[in-house]
Amino acid sequence: MFHVKYQPLRLIAQSSLSGMCLKLMFSRPVAFAQIWKSWFSSHSLVGNKNIILMGPPGAGKTTVGRIVGQKLDCPVIDIDDDVLETTWNMSVSEKLQDVGNEQFLEEEGKALLKFSASGSVISLTGSNPMHAASMQHVKQNGIVVYLDVPTVVIMSRLKSMKVDRIVGQGPDTSLKDILQFRKQFYKRWYDVRVLCGGDVAAEVVAEKVLDAVKRYQNSELETYISTRSSRSGRSTQKDACKYFSDVVIEGLAPDGGLFVPERGLPKFTAEEWQSLIEATYAERAQVVLERCIHPADIPASKLQEIIGIAYGENFSCSKIAPVRHLTGNQFLLELFHGPTASFKDFALQMMPHMFAYCIPRSCNYLVLVATSGDTGSAVLDGFSRLHDIDKQRIAVMSFFPEDGVSPIQKSQMIGCQKENAWSIGVKSDFDFCQTAIKQIFTNSDYTGFLTVEYGTALAAANSINWARLLPQIVYHASAYLDLVQQGIIAFGSPVDVCIPTGNFGNILAALYAKIMGIPIRKCICASNQNNVLTDFIQTGSYDLRGRKLVPTSSPAVDILKSSNLERYLHLIADGDGQLVTQLYSQLENQGHFQLRKDLLEKLQQDLVAGWCSEDDCLAAIHYVYSTTGYILDTHTAVAKVVADRLQDRTCPIIISSTAHYSKFAPAILRALRIAEIKQNPLSQLHLLSSYSPLPPVHWGLLETLKKNENEHHQVCAADLSVLMSQIETLIQNHFMKAF
Repeated sequence: MFHVKYQPLRLIAQSSLSGMCLKLMFSRPVAFAQIWKSWFSSHSLVGNKNIILMGPPGAGKTTVGRIVGQKLDCPVIDIDDDVLETTWNMSVSEKLQDVGNEQFLEEEGKALLKFSASGSVISLTGSNPMHAASMQHVKQNGIVVYLDVPTVVIMSRLKSMKVDRIVGQGPDTSLKDILQFRKQFYKRWYDVRVLCGGDVAAEVVAEKVLDAVKRYQNSELETYISTRSSRSGRSTQKDACKYFSDVVIEGLAPDGGLFVPERGLPKFTAEEWQSLIEATYAERAQVVLERCIHPADIPASKLQEIIGIAYGENFSCSKIAPVRHLTGNQFLLELFHGPTASFKDFALQMMPHMFAYCIPRSCNYLVLVATSGDTGSAVLDGFSRLHDIDKQRIAVMSFFPEDGVSPIQKSQMIGCQKENAWSIGVKSDFDFCQTAIKQIFTNSDYTGFLTVEYGTALAAANSINWARLLPQIVYHASAYLDLVQQGIIAFGSPVDVCIPTGNFGNILAALYAKIMGIPIRKCICASNQNNVLTDFIQTGSYDLRGRKLVPTSSPAVDILKSSNLERYLHLIADGDGQLVTQLYSQLENQGHFQLRKDLLEKLQQDLVAGWCSEDDCLAAIHYVYSTTGYILDTHTAVAKVVADRLQDRTCPIIISSTAHYSKFAPAILRALRIAEIKQNPLSQLHLLSSYSPLPPVHWGLLETLKKNENEHHQVCAADLSVLMSQIETLIQNHFMKAF
């Protein structure tokens, strides 16, 4: 075995401490304790583990490695200089010329297989990750840190270094192509990633490396609390400490509140966001989500696998969430290219796989969902795509208002039923369905009975689940980066966003993107005639007294109790869970609450709001089609009307197009003044398709309706006990009874 002969780390520690003890012999004990604590903190970062720096040539691995080693006072090993050239007795470039690309990679891999070190900072070569066996060997005793530098920056650096060829590059392969090719190997091996922009100093990168390693080693820093927890912070009770995997499984906090990160969301620097301008949607999602999900919950490699499944061939557009110019400085963020034609697919093609990874193997899980339309089919589709072994232990049940969704939405939900996924119509509205689900989750006698009697736990996939919100942050950030990439704006210039809003999840994700560093100026909340949110944002009064839900052609906004608003109130109240508890108790018992003046002012710095009548919604669809040839769905039209009224036109506005118009064919036909020839949903889509619309009729929706025209579903009364009975019956039929 090839060993680097360095003084063991523990001896270095003893030596360093001896000198420090002499200097501090006559100092105050407190000062010594502070310095000892500081020293121990930095040195325990390494211990017997290595910090392994990985990245393309020109990423700065050697320079950064030396700085990190100096900061930790530990050995620094450069694989090029200290291992390869020592082993070969020649330079790396000479070896490459001597043996050629393929043989070089093999020889390099063999040298790394014989290498061993501990408690060191190791700078790999740019090509080491292309040899699997040697990377598995070196990774066994180290934390691999990927220095992720944009390809354009690497090209510039290599040019200034007069490097025109790297390992693996042939006569028919450009430098850019081989750098892009190598990314797949870097992504395979890293534990943590450090984003490195073009102008970031090596000292800054070194600090980022240390911060990333500290985060990797300490999952205790990333816990979650309820929006209704006390201001004093984390409870001393052991079971009160929740991690990402816990909140994915549990959905709703035991006290009825919603889970939020105890220390808030991670911040990205401007340089870090700019490094993602040329990235694909999946690459952007990977970077954002791995900063929000601790690797102890979902490792980077598993997260990459989940993202690859979620945003693969099941999205009809390669850009996943493209931004389209509409008119003037208005842009549409198209969120309907997923399999069920709504923005819910962005979370629900991913969340089931996260859920399956996080849950214990010893229990069955029934996922309960309340939906006003789009969520139902998205949840059913997402969970039905799980691996067969996961479908045996995970089922999903979706409750929707029987007469409160569009006929096509209903047909789609029925058509998305699979062996582990069912839809139940409820003779009431969405608010009843949502409230009933919350009551079921907080009924410990009932949930305990299901666990003991059937070995089955309940979980939630509504937007109250934190894993539903996180993926939505990505597309708001991605839309901004796309405008920068297209040259519409320079990075740092503000944009407004306008989002049709019912349950407050989508607009909350935009607010979170703003917190994380995306220059969003105002979030415009667009309501339909169920305008409780508009009134609240304008006045601070959330008042349900005397309000009745009005069915409209934009059913996803037909909501009076906006669940995710609770998370935002917790945020602007600086985590005051007692205040949030008080407000929601008042809403539950008295039907209203009033926000304090200081909190309303804070809210209005982020949010403005307006609402749109049914006539104005349909008129907007007609006008946009007649002037541009583009068809808006009914929810996007609500946002378009409100954006026209509230936009001050001093900066671009991104309107979230949250669903495909195909889902609302009857309303679209009325808006376009096309006579309906049949009530059959499939016939309506064929009629729309005959007009060669832009965008085309949704492919996935057409396929679902074609396959499932004669499917049926269960309908039940608006009675909590009836819903509970339906749940128990499903568990009896699907899962093996526990004995």
